[in-house]
Amino acid sequence: MATDSIKNTIYIKAKEHPVNPPELYASHLGQHFLDTYPHISAAHVKVIVHRWTRMEIDGAPHPHSFFRDGEEKRTVEVAATGDGLDIKSGISGLTVLKSTGSAFHGFVRDEYTSLGETWDRILSTDVDATWAWKRFTLAAVQEGVERFDAAWESARKITMKTFAIDESASVQNTMYKMCEQILEAVPESEVIGYSLPNKHYFEIGMHP
Repeated sequence: MATDSIKNTIYIKAKEHPVNPPELYASHLGQHFLDTYPHISAAHVKVIVHRWTRMEIDGAPHPHSFFRDGEEKRTVEVAATGDGLDIKSGISGLTVLKSTGSAFHGFVRDEYTSLGETWDRILSTDVDATWAWKRFTLAAVQEGVERFDAAWESARKITMKTFAIDESASVQNTMYKMCEQILEAVPESEVIGYSLPNKHYFEIGMHP
């Protein structure tokens, strides 16, 4: 297939079908390529949704002006095959920080360990969370389309609340708690993944 054909198909399908939630649009797109071209056995679609917020001018929402509300993104990956649609949803680029309520101690030490233990520290990270759904047909995606926005909202709320209120014994411990809660909140999800890399901010001693 020509890249030009793929590009134009993406635009046309966005006109023909809803683009929200992105899971639905990506499913339509993947199924189209699979159904249209007999030499294709799998179609992989990735959609990234950026945060755009409508401007308020003089206290009223402006009809056609927006601003980029941070670098957080909503992500969707769909693999369409003859066996169905494998969908993975996610959040990326959500930068969070708390100035206390985080610790890291009691970890295994050996001759190569130089990190000191701490019972109170600043914790900051870029959240990258994903949840993989059970396999769907396109009809099942369409029939229960409301599940995708609800899952994204739940995952985001769980991530933010757990990060804020958990007396974190470690980043690993906190992300495990997040995973458990999302599995419970989104029963059709099968695998939850988190990447929470440390973004280090260090206290500065001001004592003479």
